[in-house]
Amino acid sequence: MKNFISFPGLGIGEFSVKEVAFNLFGRDIAWYGVIITIGIILAVTYVMKRSKYEGIKEDDILDFAIFVIPLAIIGARLFYVLTSLDKYKTFYDVIAIWEGGLAIYGAVITGALVVLCVCLVKKIKILKMFDLACPAVMIGQIIGRWGNFVNAEAFGRETDIFIRMGIRPEWSNVAMYVHPTFLYESLWNLLGFLLINAYYKKKKYHGEIFFMYISMYGIGRFFIEGLRTDSLYVGDFRISQVIGIVSFIVGVTFLLLFYFKKARGAQPILEIEGTVNPKTDKKTEKVNVINDVEKMEEDENGKDN
Repeated sequence: MKNFISFPGLGIGEFSVKEVAFNLFGRDIAWYGVIITIGIILAVTYVMKRSKYEGIKEDDILDFAIFVIPLAIIGARLFYVLTSLDKYKTFYDVIAIWEGGLAIYGAVITGALVVLCVCLVKKIKILKMFDLACPAVMIGQIIGRWGNFVNAEAFGRETDIFIRMGIRPEWSNVAMYVHPTFLYESLWNLLGFLLINAYYKKKKYHGEIFFMYISMYGIGRFFIEGLRTDSLYVGDFRISQVIGIVSFIVGVTFLLLFYFKKARGAQPILEIEGTVNPKTDKKTEKVNVINDVEKMEEDENGKDN
């Protein structure tokens, strides 16, 4: 299928976009899948490059990828199916992922659970790994949203603002002009990635990057989702808006909690054995850090007694 896209407010006239990239062994390979794959590769590459700052081996990162990637895709599909049960009548319909139907929150939630489990097995600090993974997730979201662009989907309601996107299917002579919400989210994630990546080496405790990510992405998704016309619902509520605002509240709460703990003198200290020094690329003997709220409270109580 082919769609004609335009951005008249930006002076960009109609151009055609095909959903299929190429044919392999008689099966069409969609641009959506190609774009998602590129995002995954870049995300894993980022984590491997950043892992030395957290003292995590690249081999361990590959082990995470082996489990996280396929299970996150399955989670994205299940999330979409479970929130759109009326669309699926047979088991084939459920597994026909090539016909579309993935939810980013399903991938993120499933991926986080898998990371947690692998961390427990490998005895890697969970929040440290979450910090490492979050910027990579943003890379996947930045690139992945352009798969929605190719499919002419995940757009918002009709509008006449200057950045409006025109969409005309090949079987129609009339275009509709809508909010390019795929673009809004891609740019919002790009901004978040640039800010978080720049701050990464200055983080005060394990989990700070994670809390920053869920706060920023959550509030952005809450407002962007409100513009969309294809939201998944539970009752009268848009699921992505509910998850987005809850993520924002949780993230900001913990960021403020740690900030005020530090301001009151309970210095967050993490405990990492053999952390790699980014300047020398050599392991230090020992760096003591503790990001546990209860531990900080115990330290405070000890000072008061």
